[in-house]
Amino acid sequence: MLRLEGEVVLITGGASGLGKAIVDRFVAEGAKVVVLDRSADRLAALADEHGSRILGVTGDVRVLADQENAVRMCVAHFGRLDCLIANAGIWDYAVPLVDLPPQSIDAAFDEMFQVNVKGYILSAKAALPALVKTRGSIVMTISNSGFYPAGGGPLYTATKHAVVGLVRQLAYELAPHVRVNGVAPGAIGTDLRGPATLGLAEKSIASLDLAGMAGPSLPIGRVPTAAEYTGAYVFFASRGDIVPATGALLNYDGGIGIRGLTQPAGGTDLADHLAVQQESFS
Repeated sequence: MLRLEGEVVLITGGASGLGKAIVDRFVAEGAKVVVLDRSADRLAALADEHGSRILGVTGDVRVLADQENAVRMCVAHFGRLDCLIANAGIWDYAVPLVDLPPQSIDAAFDEMFQVNVKGYILSAKAALPALVKTRGSIVMTISNSGFYPAGGGPLYTATKHAVVGLVRQLAYELAPHVRVNGVAPGAIGTDLRGPATLGLAEKSIASLDLAGMAGPSLPIGRVPTAAEYTGAYVFFASRGDIVPATGALLNYDGGIGIRGLTQPAGGTDLADHLAVQQESFS
């Protein structure tokens, strides 16, 4: 049985990485999908792959008019909107506070929060009337960094903690008409990029050896593929499964939170890094 047969879903950042994996899975589950993404080329490739079940809309999640246009085109093309998946995001490549260039902090903060938090708020704002009409749902991509340290630097981690709060607040505000839930994936070897303000816009997380870096520390023993994360989104988008769920946050991260006490502090070399001679108080 196709769990999303006849459902219409809008996915931001759905032309690459985890977003594309979600698109592929939702089409396979019977959904019709609208994708808002900045890359016209990748959207065209999606349309070639999935045909009439996909509608690509070029736009920037930081711009409310672009978000509203995506919803408007969705309703005009498919007649309704049942689920919004706010997924577009960037990663800070775990740049620690000590290494953030002072002259770049303001701009990097603004860029990270505009994409990772403001983009989600604008998605929900634009989609709200259509979702209330269908008694639909919102699913937001969080991250293991929404709950634990060391999955990013202070900028990324702060944005994902903010999304945790956003899920809870919107679940409260939109009840009982629209359910709002969050999925927190762990490490994924996708095309996730970094902020341009830190010179990381062209750097892909796929260039890192995640399997070697993160795999051995995960209780499940390896880094999941993007496709292996998509079942959680199907669950939260399915009308039959979502009835009891709103304000739910699913740690879907390979067991990061149960690794045990392996490293008590992350800044043991901080004084050496800063070339600071520490005073002794003993």
